[in-house]
Amino acid sequence: MSPENEKKKAGSAGKMAAEAEKTNLELEPILEARHITKQFPASGGRTLKACNDINLTVYRGRTLGIVGESGCGKSTFVKMIVQMFQPTEGEILFDGKDITKLKGEELRQSRRKIQMVFQDPAAAFSPKMKIIDIITEPLMNFKLIKRSEREAKAKELLRMVELPEDFVYRYPHNMSGGQRQRVGIARALALEPEIIVCDEATSALDVSVQDRIIELLVKLQKEKGISFVFICHDMALVQSFAHQLAVMYLGNIVEVLPGNQVAHNAQHPYTQAMLGAIFSTHMDFDKKIESIESEAPSPVDAPPGCPFQNRCDHCKEICRKEKPVLKEIEEGHQVACYLF
Repeated sequence: MSPENEKKKAGSAGKMAAEAEKTNLELEPILEARHITKQFPASGGRTLKACNDINLTVYRGRTLGIVGESGCGKSTFVKMIVQMFQPTEGEILFDGKDITKLKGEELRQSRRKIQMVFQDPAAAFSPKMKIIDIITEPLMNFKLIKRSEREAKAKELLRMVELPEDFVYRYPHNMSGGQRQRVGIARALALEPEIIVCDEATSALDVSVQDRIIELLVKLQKEKGISFVFICHDMALVQSFAHQLAVMYLGNIVEVLPGNQVAHNAQHPYTQAMLGAIFSTHMDFDKKIESIESEAPSPVDAPPGCPFQNRCDHCKEICRKEKPVLKEIEEGHQVACYLF
């Protein structure tokens, strides 16, 4: 990406962050994950703990970003939110009701309110289905529209995500990656959900397309009051529009802070290391790109104490013995580290 495009993206991201700050009204929790743990059986009778005592809150009309390296448990956590996985321990409260306990028709109806946009829309869509079928399938499954109403509803949803109406009879392979992702968003919007979970929804797209998709999500949030849970590897991208950012490492939340404070107020050594690894094309040769030494241990062999201990320059004896818990160091800012 050229410096000019980088500046354009930075300006656009700053504008989105400013808009997010303007709408900072009284916060209303819509979804709360309380002490969520997810374990999977591993070879040799061992246990893989993908998520370890996760406590997070999603607020109505706001965006929660979750960042971390591959394998840290981000996707496992959001799959529990959309009820693709059941947690081993803990509860997930949606509008005050524990959705992990729902069954049958009550569970099916609750899924209408929490929808998902997947990383690869090409894999998420059947290549044999036209766009009209892809978008209206959820509505037909819930018997919310008649077959004769499908075309009009599909065109309405395409307009909502800024795609031409004549795309209704196209196939996914006749569209670009960005256009397919907009179709994925349209399908998620079809049931008028209160929460949309985006699982690496922009990682397969070009940078310029990523920016337009994020602008679309921000616009839809302002218009419809939707809450987003957005998981991503790209710290620079997600901090530009997320109201709240949770940093995840080896199945643990190590820091939670407002999105617009990440660049200047991140405290956990892992969060700071991620910020130091961001590459910029602004030709700032004084900024050194820092890499994180060594690799994260396997979740099957996670050490006792702090999960980040073997990669942290500030590791102390207590870090190797006792796992630090999230503590609020200022309003809206929590850190799990013995430095604080």
